[in-house]
Amino acid sequence: MAGDAATAGPVFDVAERSIDDLQAALGIGKVTSRQLVAAYLARIAAYDQRGPRLNSIVTLNSRALAEADALDRERTAKGPRGPLHGIPVLVKDNYNTADMPTSGGTLALATLQPATDAFQVARLRAAGAIILGKTTLHELAAGVITVASLSGASRNPYDPARSPGGSSGGTGAAIAASFAAAGMGSDTCGSIRIPSAYQNLFGLRATRGLSSRSGVIPLSETQDVAGPLARSVIDLAIMLDATVGEDPHDASTRGAGAHLPASYRDSLRPGALQGARIGVLRTLFATTPEDGEGQAVVDRALATLRAEGAVLVDVEMPGIIDTLADAAVIPFEFKEDFAAYLAQQPNPPVADLDAILAAGLHHDLLDTRFRERNVEGGRSAPGYQAALAARAKAKAATEALLADQKLDALLYPTVLLRPPLIGGDNIANPNNCRLSPSTGLPALAIPAGFSPRGLPFGIELLGPAFSEPRLLALAYGWEMAAQPRQAPFSTPPLVNGEAPQALVFTTRIAADAGGGATINWRYDPVTAHLVAAVTVAGLGKDTPVAVTLHRRFKDGPGPVLAPLLVAGQSQGQAELVLDGRDRADLAAGRLYAALYTRAVPLGAGQGTLVLPTR
Repeated sequence: MAGDAATAGPVFDVAERSIDDLQAALGIGKVTSRQLVAAYLARIAAYDQRGPRLNSIVTLNSRALAEADALDRERTAKGPRGPLHGIPVLVKDNYNTADMPTSGGTLALATLQPATDAFQVARLRAAGAIILGKTTLHELAAGVITVASLSGASRNPYDPARSPGGSSGGTGAAIAASFAAAGMGSDTCGSIRIPSAYQNLFGLRATRGLSSRSGVIPLSETQDVAGPLARSVIDLAIMLDATVGEDPHDASTRGAGAHLPASYRDSLRPGALQGARIGVLRTLFATTPEDGEGQAVVDRALATLRAEGAVLVDVEMPGIIDTLADAAVIPFEFKEDFAAYLAQQPNPPVADLDAILAAGLHHDLLDTRFRERNVEGGRSAPGYQAALAARAKAKAATEALLADQKLDALLYPTVLLRPPLIGGDNIANPNNCRLSPSTGLPALAIPAGFSPRGLPFGIELLGPAFSEPRLLALAYGWEMAAQPRQAPFSTPPLVNGEAPQALVFTTRIAADAGGGATINWRYDPVTAHLVAAVTVAGLGKDTPVAVTLHRRFKDGPGPVLAPLLVAGQSQGQAELVLDGRDRADLAAGRLYAALYTRAVPLGAGQGTLVLPTR
């Protein structure tokens, strides 16, 4: 594949390009589908296992270039099938693909080869999309940090030390990094919406029954939904148009056709926020100090919605949190549903969850959860009926609130805490994943904005059943007003088909009494690693106390970001990783290094860090 890509023609810059952008370039012959595939493969090669090492791709389609060639010939002969003709997309590795294995992220299923495509994959291919590859996920979709025995941990392109969320974290990271035009995920309790919030994306958990789940490895038949993640509302609508509809193999979709508009894309109209009644569901807003970073982003988003003419109404749902906690059916359904899926596959390596546990073919972080679910009583357990009753109660209360207050949608934060650090003690953040899957009502994740650290946060709009056109219209109004999309720093446009090279520069600090410090810097823009090699010389009888890195405060001295050289040393090396605020300050010339000596303990001199121009 890599060799073929190298001969595919000039690399076309696909970073942050919309489906419409790509289709327009294809239409005028500026690029071919083969060249699009090559361009996305080049980005994957540069950033998925190199640079920030996002680790978001499990498998690449070895026939992607050949499929692109066929679609290019078809375009010439017949014209395009539609907006997805020749457009590369990615799907989560719990969707069946007849030409690639479907692992669910578990080592036990690394060689599982389905005989047919999942319904939504088949619909994408029929629309002319190229399935470029499969993305990582939290093992068997059973969590929200995207770690698995087959692929390990995936990374967030906005901070590679942090999780992309999950379980569709691989899709979220890959689409944020422009590894494809758009992608598919699944959501049982937040698994589309949490990665969308953490990757500045739009992601839809549709009304139960709108989108087929056949051919998608199940976590819970009652709660599972499969659907798209994208960088824009239009791209999301295009993917939705291609994938929704009735599927004879998924009984939940029976009658879905009656709820389909002529086109979801056609529902996008400017000014949709004007006069829209949105209930701000304060019950799902946390108030702990740790939530402050995300809360500030959400508050700014609410102010923008008001400025665009939306009518925001504070609403409460007393007792809903306890009801939602009682409404989870995953523990009762997973074991049975997973075994039923495997029984439908040709020559599955294992027959059930018990076999995976017996062979130790799962990640340690999933061990306790899988063992607990392996001994649950299933749908015959008394707790199952109680969970179904709690679901009915939650749905009735939510629908009553929407109707009584005449609301277009409810609004709440997807999650208010920043993405968890990979391997940190806090491996998953509290989130608001439960309301949509417990009620079966649609929820659309929307980028709310960024914290000073450069981390994205998201909000959700939840509406009545089959209100996707209205939710998309509201999201489009928000997108037009707020322009929330920002590309991640770690996956910039390629330079001659390669990631940008590290920047090397020098800062010199002259001490007033003679001598000083020389700092040779190396800054990698795709990992934000800043390395300093420091030498202090010529101080005579004076000795260094420290060389430190600072951030300016109002154009004057500011706080220490890191020590670069400590007392007793005349040479040394320091390394640090810059967050979003640090990166902005480095680019703007607001970072400086300072020398402190025993004779001049309050500062013997300083020098500003100046990045070289390329």
